[in-house]
Amino acid sequence: MKAADIMTTHVEVIRADAPVAQAIRIMLQKRISGLPVVDADGNLVGVVTEGDFLRRHEIGTARHRPRWFEVLLSPGHLAQDYVQTHARMVSDVMTRNVVSVDADTDLDDIVRLMEKHEIKRVPVLRDGKLVGIVSRANLLHAFASTLAEAKPAAASDKEIREKLLAELKDKAWAPTGTINIVVRDGVVHLWGTIFDERERQALRVAAENAPGVKAVEDHLIWIEPMSGLHLAADKEPPKAP
Repeated sequence: MKAADIMTTHVEVIRADAPVAQAIRIMLQKRISGLPVVDADGNLVGVVTEGDFLRRHEIGTARHRPRWFEVLLSPGHLAQDYVQTHARMVSDVMTRNVVSVDADTDLDDIVRLMEKHEIKRVPVLRDGKLVGIVSRANLLHAFASTLAEAKPAAASDKEIREKLLAELKDKAWAPTGTINIVVRDGVVHLWGTIFDERERQALRVAAENAPGVKAVEDHLIWIEPMSGLHLAADKEPPKAP
């Protein structure tokens, strides 16, 4: 999926020369935590978020440093702090280095940018113009739509087993050499040995995602590699039909 497939196209924006009071009013009314900032021609020039208003002298949250520490800072640094806590125009408080994407950007790349820059939304551009925005909520909507799609039922237990084995075949974490999978009446039985408890969960998740699976029964034996401590299964594996 691409950015254009999930983005919100009706985007609330704010002009760079607008007062901060207007930006705050829009965010409160629309219940959003940030606004793209555009110039007179509609070009994206920044972004303003709730975080830009955390340190404000009006509400007594401006940063107060000890005098001895201020001596160590440059006058420019202190002046910048003053602007952030006292400015009345959006252009003075907004973040100028905006992380943006193209409308054809893959969702995987968008998520990577969100994680890297620790941001909640990414403006979407086409030919330099703002055409939408992708937020974490948009990604959740996309995920929800895929979950709503009905999984096709497998024709037989044999087909379920073959599809599950195919899923595990190229997974570096899957202990395919030490486990056995038996499927009866749509129920997946996991048998064998694992050497890391996290593999148990991953195997269960893989089985639950196989089309046609009704339930998963875990009979795996965990062996601690260093001490040899193990938890044994309490059942015998059923015979394959």
